[in-house]
Amino acid sequence: MPLALDNLRVGRIYLLVNQGEVRKIEVMAWISGENFRIKDLDTLEYYTLHELLQWGKGKDYDLEELR
Repeated sequence: MPLALDNLRVGRIYLLVNQGEVRKIEVMAWISGENFRIKDLDTLEYYTLHELLQWGKGKDYDLEELR
């Protein structure tokens, strides 16, 4: 069962699966509401969580914390 977006914490690392894409992300900062500034740990690019989820959540959507 995926984590709710309001359970994300700054400084933690998560695995995000959505619409066939698998990304390992680190939450860098909280922007507002359920929007966060995140860093893709594979490409080292910065995004907002809203940008990654703007096209919706697919059937394969999963979000889990990596320890």
